[in-house]
Amino acid sequence: MAARAYWQGQIRLALVSIPVQVFPATKTAARISFNQIHKPTGKRIRYEKVVPGVGPVEAEDIVKGYEVEKGKYVLLTDEEIDDVKLEAKRTIDLVQFVDEGEIDSIYFDKPYFIAPEEGDETGAEAYVVLREALKQTKKVGLGQLVLRGRSNIVAVKPYGKGLSIETLRYSDEVQKGDQFFTDVPEIKADKELVGLAEELIKRKASKFDPKAFKDSYEDALRELIDAKVENREPEAIEEPQLGAKVIDLMEALKRSVGNKKG
Repeated sequence: MAARAYWQGQIRLALVSIPVQVFPATKTAARISFNQIHKPTGKRIRYEKVVPGVGPVEAEDIVKGYEVEKGKYVLLTDEEIDDVKLEAKRTIDLVQFVDEGEIDSIYFDKPYFIAPEEGDETGAEAYVVLREALKQTKKVGLGQLVLRGRSNIVAVKPYGKGLSIETLRYSDEVQKGDQFFTDVPEIKADKELVGLAEELIKRKASKFDPKAFKDSYEDALRELIDAKVENREPEAIEEPQLGAKVIDLMEALKRSVGNKKG
């Protein structure tokens, strides 16, 4: 496999251990990024790491510290942090299985792909058995995994010919929605209006196609930059006029409902 594994370890189900490799399921798109520039000179602004009263410091003199009280820190080296023994550092121990629908989508964070370790036929067979068992039971396996020095809850589930893994947020990382919905009125939705909305949804229902969506803002930024480089006025980037179509359709549906009433 050409790609470099993000993590290597094993999935453990009771006494069965499956050697696996984890790969990112997403990639960073080519986005426009900006630098801070000193306007009078046109030169880029740089930042130095400094200590008050000392001045600039060397990278090798920087260690991690945890503030225990104001201005007082416990210092930790990378070696000390790495020596903290966590089974999850190299093992995804599947300790619970739930229906995927039981997990609120707000908890899902970042997806990865899991592949069997290359050259391990026994492990590959166990991998396929786990994939099929999850498919048949329609369950996802929950465990924990340490990635980049952070412990994560993870959900293991079938994905095509293989398995995927998605990190989950901890409960204390998710806010309760009720506090943001206090201004939502306690009224009963009009049945006719709900019917119109349902008709709109049905007419626009289709299979998910991410290629149907385009980043118009990114295109407009790129056009603005190109225009400045070429010393010309930027061309307008047109967006699909979806709003007008929705309004026209709503009016047509209202007339249709009115005709049926008559």
